[in-house]
Amino acid sequence: MRFLSTRSHGVLDYLVGASLILMPWLLGFTVGGAETWVPVLVGAIVIIYSLMTDYEAGCVGTLTMPTHMAFDAAAGVFLAASPWLFGFAGIVWLPHVVVGLLSIVVATSTRVVEPPASEDSVTPGP
Repeated sequence: MRFLSTRSHGVLDYLVGASLILMPWLLGFTVGGAETWVPVLVGAIVIIYSLMTDYEAGCVGTLTMPTHMAFDAAAGVFLAASPWLFGFAGIVWLPHVVVGLLSIVVATSTRVVEPPASEDSVTPGP
């Protein structure tokens, strides 16, 4: 069931992006390897593609909302799998998995509303 608006999704995008960037220091797992830098990089990438998305929270508007949500889902899968992909599950894994799974849930719970066609693309009638 898709219950989140694109406006709410946009707020969550920036909150999650900033939280991911700060997460290693806030939760105390700054060992200096992939466990630290994967969430920082994913958070920065989330903020960048959110700024590029054509929705209320975007600035540039070059990405469609369906593309944005595919990126969110892919980022969630990558983040959740990263402790085992990069071999740091013995140090920390729970925050990566929780935020990754929540990203997937948000991506699959957002209503996709395509922007209306511009008047330039409408062919005038007879």
